[in-house]
Amino acid sequence: MAKYVTSVRTQMSPESAFAYMADLRNFDEWDPGVSSVTQIDGDGAGQTASFDVSVKGIGPDMVLRYVTDEYEPPFRVLVTARSAVFTSIDVITVETDEKGTVVTYNAELRLNGVLALGDPFLRLVFGRIGDRAAGGLRKALRGTG
Repeated sequence: MAKYVTSVRTQMSPESAFAYMADLRNFDEWDPGVSSVTQIDGDGAGQTASFDVSVKGIGPDMVLRYVTDEYEPPFRVLVTARSAVFTSIDVITVETDEKGTVVTYNAELRLNGVLALGDPFLRLVFGRIGDRAAGGLRKALRGTG
């Protein structure tokens, strides 16, 4: 299993930060590994929302269907995508403190079945992918790490 967690402090309100992050149509604005997003179910973020996320890789883009499993505005959303190769579990939380709003993005990627033997390599690659996405997220939220 590969895991990447990043937190960004922003002056956005918790409601605005949550609305932006929970609507996966915004992924391609801040994650350079995402080429496009198409909403499949729902209209924006919500309990019934699902999205096809085209992820760049070696060769043609891979399309992952992300489904909203938990939706608790303006605090938490959990989305998952499953393919034959891996399972992606993404949790976004929004908290406030005396200095503003903190958005935490927690991404977990698990290779399925016998492919799980490749998890050590996946952890190395996923760290680099996560670092690029974290930079984009800081810029999109006009925040700091």
